Amino acid sequence: MNSVPPTPDPLPLPAPDLQVPDPPTPDPRSWGTAADFAAMRALVAGLVVPGNASMYVMSALETSRELIRYSYYRYEFATVAVAHSLFALEHVLAERLGSDAPLGELIRKAAEEGLVTAGLAAELDHGRLLRDGLTRGARSSAALTAPMAVARVRAVFDAVSLLLGPPPTEEAERGDRLARLWEEHRRALFPDGFRGVSIEGVELILLDADTAILVERELTEGMDSNRIAGLWACIAALDKAVPRIDEEYCAAYFARLRTLAGLAAARHIPAAT
Repeated sequence: MNSVPPTPDPLPLPAPDLQVPDPPTPDPRSWGTAADFAAMRALVAGLVVPGNASMYVMSALETSRELIRYSYYRYEFATVAVAHSLFALEHVLAERLGSDAPLGELIRKAAEEGLVTAGLAAELDHGRLLRDGLTRGARSSAALTAPMAVARVRAVFDAVSLLLGPPPTEEAERGDRLARLWEEHRRALFPDGFRGVSIEGVELILLDADTAILVERELTEGMDSNRIAGLWACIAALDKAVPRIDEEYCAAYFARLRTLAGLAAARHIPAAT
């Protein structure tokens, strides 16, 4: 009886050539800056990006900070970091001053208007001169050590923080939103066909008028306890009426009115202790 020969074992495949890349070598010119790459983090720890910076400004500042860290491996990155940070400075200055003048003029104007101190303006101008020298080939990309670059970049971080100002508080943001929504509501037409219509025993046009008067009073001179109580009564009526409005424009109109009333009333809720 013939038998099927056993299946041969598969031929061994050659082992893949898994070459682990050599770790980057510290730039010998960076010797003495930090004990190792991890210690470079402490060098840039004071460079904190303002929380209210735009994505563009945040990216430019964070990149400049990282360039200084990685100058441990490539010395020239420290000088490049200063030039890169000026993208953020020029952007913020142009927006704040409403001008597209060259950076040197923007720095001088910011100092003249008291937006930055004269000393800080001088530090910023040193960075600008370095960048201009790099552009013309008059300065080397190895002009600065990492600590020198930190000082130049810190001036940019400080200037951007001053120019942007402190982040808006929650109360300020709420007030801005209230004012914007009020202007939008004030220009809107009352829903056609809903004059004289009542929902849950409340005539919509009267509810609109009563709420609007109280919101405007809050924006112009504030409300006493009686008016605050009246506003909460309007909110209660809106909470009953809005879910029962089945026409799109009218529903949106009164939903916006409910938001306005809520923002105005929130100013008079005691803070949690």
